[in-house]
Amino acid sequence: MSSPDIRPPFRPDHFAVNLVLRGLIKLALVLPYTLRVAFLGGLMRRVLGPLAGYRRRALDNLALIWPDLPPARRRQIADQALENAGRTLIENYSTAEFTARAAALVPEGPGLAALEAARAAGRPVILVSGHFGNYEAARAALVARGFNIGGLYRNLKNRYFNAHYVKTMQAFGGPVFPQGRAGTAGFVRHLKEGGQLVLLFDQDVASGEFLPFLGRPARTALSAAQLALRLKADLIPFFAIRQPDGLDFRVELDAPVPHSDPRTMTEAITRALEQRVRAHPGQWFWIHNRWKGSTRRSRKAPD
Repeated sequence: MSSPDIRPPFRPDHFAVNLVLRGLIKLALVLPYTLRVAFLGGLMRRVLGPLAGYRRRALDNLALIWPDLPPARRRQIADQALENAGRTLIENYSTAEFTARAAALVPEGPGLAALEAARAAGRPVILVSGHFGNYEAARAALVARGFNIGGLYRNLKNRYFNAHYVKTMQAFGGPVFPQGRAGTAGFVRHLKEGGQLVLLFDQDVASGEFLPFLGRPARTALSAAQLALRLKADLIPFFAIRQPDGLDFRVELDAPVPHSDPRTMTEAITRALEQRVRAHPGQWFWIHNRWKGSTRRSRKAPD
């Protein structure tokens, strides 16, 4: 008896979106690096983001979190967030040029010495960040310095686009693991062997606990802290902050979070992200429906 066909159904809308995005990416890759990054950033800010509803969601989130901020300032932050998202997308597809630039970055902060000490001792490290700036710049900078940094990713809903986007993450060096049972087994083994792993913790997770983020409760996964405690791994917040030229980054590694309990440790890494978001609000991914799990009253931001 033949096995049943378990392939997911064909999604014409997802297929069409993938074709459009692949076409734009291929077009952009023909351009010189600095021009292609600016091109995708501007296209996301002016065309793709508004059409996809991303700008509206960003404005709604900004109105929720900072209702007293002048509408013009909220619009400016939303546009900057879209610009950063577009730049990040094409940077991650520009593997050779992007990794070459990242290799020249000099990481800063007390977390760097802690990371080096952990590597020397064969101790695992979990590097945590958010969808801020472009975290791949930090990962590429550290991989260039000999760190074996793996990544954990969540598959995109659009499986056509996801198939080639995953390959871009693999190209930065270090193993990458999908969320799920098989991926979990792989990255736990990687950590037990003294490796390092990147985790992003700033998306809404149905099984997470409500922790304050930018003054509002947001469902937050405690898994990074739980894993650090279980494996006796250092938990180090890190950030790649986009610089005013829109192309370069400053890589910061905070001191390891002291081991205590998962909630307290997750609150600490949340505060580290909040600090960066408040300093550079246009570099965080306001497009995410970060607070959808909270019992908040829906607000609409004026155009």
